[in-house]
Amino acid sequence: MTYLAYLDEFGHIGPYVGRSDPKHNDSPVFGLAGLVLPASEVRGFGTWFFQRKTELLGFEIQRSGEHPAVWEKKGSSLYTVTNIGRYRQLRTFTNRFFNKIASVRGFVFYVGIKKTHPPDSHNPHRLFAKVLIEAIKRIDEFCADQDQTDRRFLLVLDEHEQRSSLITEASRSMYGGREPRRHLIEPPFQAESHRYQTLQAADWIAGLVGRLGAVWADPDAYAENEVFRRYFEQRLVSVQHRSGLRS
Repeated sequence: MTYLAYLDEFGHIGPYVGRSDPKHNDSPVFGLAGLVLPASEVRGFGTWFFQRKTELLGFEIQRSGEHPAVWEKKGSSLYTVTNIGRYRQLRTFTNRFFNKIASVRGFVFYVGIKKTHPPDSHNPHRLFAKVLIEAIKRIDEFCADQDQTDRRFLLVLDEHEQRSSLITEASRSMYGGREPRRHLIEPPFQAESHRYQTLQAADWIAGLVGRLGAVWADPDAYAENEVFRRYFEQRLVSVQHRSGLRS
């Protein structure tokens, strides 16, 4: 079986000192999150997501004047404390979202790092590469763990300015070292998220994981994000595989 993994960034790539710091205060975590689907289910899932998106955000789409197929709402703008508290429809949709992923034999995936380096030693390029290599490793291990089956995967990322260096790192991970990632078919592809419903779905998951990651990493500073734990943490954990944050 071939899987397609769609991942987008969560948190912030820059250094973090504290939420009250005047400069380095964006997020205590950085990572990649999204969903992994069997290739045979991708078209159907994309159609389902498109339909649910137009139901949930029809007013915004109509007001934009854009075609719904290329209109996108960023997950970080959708999953806010205000929206979660105000719109029951969003909470209901999120649980349906997770149920749909599970029903097509897919899963949610996220991997990230709690940032601890001081600003003068923080390297955003190295951080991104490290998270990407860890994501490839974990999905590869998921494929290797399946009994009596031949499982492979392709990885699709949102476009990124570090495209060349990231693909190089991924290629090295595929073919080099003591543990080549034998289940990754090709180095990651990058695509424009507004043209792909599946990448938009990944971005929504990343937006939610970013809120949860902040309160997991710095619960006192992000106490208002406890609302995301209350509504979604248990369900998220139940549909993920090989996911987590580390220091």
